[in-house]
Formats: sequence, structure tokens, C-alpha cells
Amino acid sequence: MKAHLRDESHTAALGLSLARALLPGLSIHLHGDLGAGKTALTRALLHAAGHKGTVKSPTYTLSEPYAVTLDGQAVNVIHYDLYRMGSPEEFLDAGFREDFDGHNICIVEWPEKAEGVLPPPDLRVTLGVAGEGRDVELQAFSALGISCLQRLHFPQIL
Repeated sequence: MKAHLRDESHTAALGLSLARALLPGLSIHLHGDLGAGKTALTRALLHAAGHKGTVKSPTYTLSEPYAVTLDGQAVNVIHYDLYRMGSPEEFLDAGFREDFDGHNICIVEWPEKAEGVLPPPDLRVTLGVAGEGRDVELQAFSALGISCLQRLHFPQIL
């Protein structure tokens, strides 16, 4: 699935649509250069999923957990930003792999920094700067990812 996000309001709309399509256990890898909108999309998704507080980029902490309720069920959404990791082993040393337990929803920025040790994604989201907006592509890599995309209702999908 591909779409063009004309501005930040379209990024927020995609975050809302993704929040409504989330399923427990989902692993989402976010790809894109600095400034492509990975954190903005995650922030919109978390707010749409019901998180009331601040959503900050976990650039220095590497991960930030958020408790939300989806379809009446309490779910942890863990947002990772691996940009500052020096090696994939740091991902293992931090114990992050244990978070991918089939219950938590894990959203990973810069997944290539943990290549070889990071569990594979159910859904890959690739963002790229395109003029004033962003181009986005969503790809499913598992039955859970396919189910998420089937639940996604985003009118700007091309």
C-alpha cells in the first residue's frame, strides 16, 4: 500500500488509521531518513490509541513504553529508537528482544541498527520526504501484518 502525505495533518490521519488497525503482538519497523516523519507518525498513532501524555522520541533512552486500551484490552505499546545504538548486540544486552512476546506492540525506528537480532516485522512502514510532504509505503510480512493492513481504512492509499 502506498500513499502521499501532503502535510503533518495527513501523517496524523495515518497514525489514527493505524491505531484503529493495531493488533496485540504486532511488530512494526519504521524506515526513513532523519526528518522523514517516523516519530511524528508514532506520536499520532499513540495519541489516537488513547495515550494522553507526552510522546517523546526515545533517542536517548532507546525505548519508551505506553499503556493503551485496544478493543477493551490493555496493551503495551513500546516505541524504540535505535539510531544511537553502536551494534546489534546492544539490542540484546538491553533485553529488548524479550519485549517481542506476542502481546506487546513494538514500534521500531531505525531497525537496521539491530539487524540480525531484531525479530522480523509484521508490518514495515517506509517514509520518504517528497516535496513539502511525505511518501509512505506499508508492507505486511506476516498473517498479523496482513490482518492489520486489511483493517486499515486510510482514504489516501494509492
